[in-house]
This record gives sequence, structure tokens and C-alpha cells, in this order.
Amino acid sequence: MFKEVIQSIGDIDRVAREFLEAHSDETVFAFYGTMGVGKTTFIKALCEVLEVEDYVTSPTFSLVNEYASSKGNIFHFDFYRIKNIQEVYDFGYEEYFYSGKICLIEWPELIDPLLPTNTVVVKLEEQEDGTRMITTQKL
Repeated sequence: MFKEVIQSIGDIDRVAREFLEAHSDETVFAFYGTMGVGKTTFIKALCEVLEVEDYVTSPTFSLVNEYASSKGNIFHFDFYRIKNIQEVYDFGYEEYFYSGKICLIEWPELIDPLLPTNTVVVKLEEQEDGTRMITTQKL
């Protein structure tokens, strides 16, 4: 669906804009990649393009942050610290994932069975030269 190299931090806004144009009809995005590859940084760039008015930070301890934007509310998840999938059931993930609102999910591998069938899988990989490759496909 989408494949692009982020050459540098100065290139990230362009790639974020192209990413959103390529996925204008999708709402649930699951970001896969190793620690430090740039998942949160890319999500911040997406939020900037979406004109988020709030400070964007990874919701590592709260599980979800909600941001106001020109496109409506955006939900940003980070499941890195969950101990078991029951925690996700307990906070009512369905209300978010099936809301029709944009959901940006970090560390989705910990909740794979709960992802909707229309989820866009986003893979970020560091290349040997330090650039980042971003690719997407449908779940």
C-alpha cells in the first residue's frame, strides 16, 4: 500500500503528509518496530499534519491519549507496559477501535487478537545507513 524512506528528521513531515494521503479512508493504524526506531516521532509528525492542538506524547502509563484536531478526536495508544490483555478489555478498547476516529497504536503486538480486520499495519525499520523505511499493509 505505502512504502517510503525517511531520509532524515527534516523529511518526516513530507512522509507523514504522503502517508495520510495514501490512507485517507483508514482509521486504525498499528505501528510495529523496535524500541527507538521512531514510532512516536512519526506519530507526532502525523498529528502535526492532522493539526493536533495538544502536546503529543506517548501514553506509556495511561495507555491512551486523546487529542483534538481539525479531523476530530485522535486516539494514541501505547501498549508497551500492559501485563495482560485483560487490561485492554477493562478500559473498553472497542469504544475506541470501532469509533470511526483515528487510532494510532504503538506496541500492537501485545494485543494482536483485538485489532480490527481493517487495521493498517505500519512497519518502521532502521536501515543500515540510518534512514527509516516505512511500509504498510492491511491486517
